[in-house]
Amino acid sequence: MPGDPLTYREAYARLSRIAAELDTGEADLDRVLPLLEEARAAYAACRERIAAVQSALSGDWGEEEDGPDDENAVPAPDPDDDPF
Repeated sequence: MPGDPLTYREAYARLSRIAAELDTGEADLDRVLPLLEEARAAYAACRERIAAVQSALSGDWGEEEDGPDDENAVPAPDPDDDPF
């Protein structure tokens, strides 16, 4: 659907297609501006997906900065405590 956000793969494919078209040097001048606008939207979609993955990998899962409020929460294991 037209209003659906692009997946990373779709956005990357659009960027690749646009880059290839512009790289040939044969793109009609009247087509360059629409291509650049499409590329800007695809680039923004890629950056959003990358930022979401980086956030997830860094452990920023929307938890409060103070940690969990549950008094019975199990603390994370200390990496220096070797169980063996």
